[in-house]
Amino acid sequence: MQPLTYIVVGAGWRALFYVRIARRWPQCFRLLGMLCRSAEKAEALRREYGVDATADAEKLAAKRPDFVVVAVEKSANAAVAKAWLARGFAVLAETPAAGSEQELAELWALYRAGARLQIAEQYFRYPIVAAGLHAVEQGLLGAPQAATLNLAHDYHGASVLRRALGYRPGDPLPEVRVTGARYQYPVECTDSRQGPVTDGRMQTQTRDRVTLEFADGKLGFYDFSGVAYHSFIRARHINVQGTKGEWNDTTLRRVDAAHAPHTEPLRPRLDPAYAALQDDALRALCAEWHPAVHMEPWQDEYAIATLLLDMAGLVKTNRGGYPLAEALEDAYLWLLMQQACEHPGQTFESRPRPWRDG
Repeated sequence: MQPLTYIVVGAGWRALFYVRIARRWPQCFRLLGMLCRSAEKAEALRREYGVDATADAEKLAAKRPDFVVVAVEKSANAAVAKAWLARGFAVLAETPAAGSEQELAELWALYRAGARLQIAEQYFRYPIVAAGLHAVEQGLLGAPQAATLNLAHDYHGASVLRRALGYRPGDPLPEVRVTGARYQYPVECTDSRQGPVTDGRMQTQTRDRVTLEFADGKLGFYDFSGVAYHSFIRARHINVQGTKGEWNDTTLRRVDAAHAPHTEPLRPRLDPAYAALQDDALRALCAEWHPAVHMEPWQDEYAIATLLLDMAGLVKTNRGGYPLAEALEDAYLWLLMQQACEHPGQTFESRPRPWRDG
């Protein structure tokens, strides 16, 4: 296959994932350049990473990449994505799709008018998460009834919860009632993006707890604190209960057709649709079993790389692997969850939205 070409708008921590991915899978991807806010930032990226970085948008647009990756701060994501869509480019935009119902509706209107947009929601593509979701899809748990998530934040959490409850891509999502609360308390800092922390400093832990009651009777319980992303003393969990089994982190418990119980480990799953990304090292990692949910960087890079491969379909047919209607719904659920946490004791109910029926 010819490598897909792209440029990255943004130069922060998230944008650098797309630099590493292009280097890891050169047979699949080619990074043509990065757009920075300033010439000084561009020069720093050129020195440190050896990429063609610039503050000149026209220079990068003239390279005619297959698509544009938008990886700016989330408050600007939608606006920057719309600007590049207006230029006629296909866009892979980082999460969330947008930060308001109005912006979500605007993105849907652009899509309906032919704009080619996919959102880079990667958590359900993490091999360890994909293994559990595959078990749900196969019906090994029977009918999913309730899911409890302490694994990923906000729109990421909404995306995994939705799929864990068995709502398949393209299915109309039942209406939902949302209640919640937000709490804060101290915890010792033990890790960070830069590495371990051992000086005993304390940090404030914000914890959101949300209940989502879907009209068909299914329940979602979201319980998350962002400190868990970088901590040696806070674990992350997922639990999904169905009529015939339970997925708990990396363990599957179920009954078979003869009603005999089974307990088995879940190993990370690599989707055969993305065989081009598999190498010996990746397959070896996925052959292992860990008795806890691990979110190693390789899972993040692999998951994002699958979304990059999906852009080939989006460019040609406007059909990516993560339909925009799903991305908008996940962002919409996040907005409801935020409102519930900010107004404890109140119930927020979903309203009609233009993308709901896809």
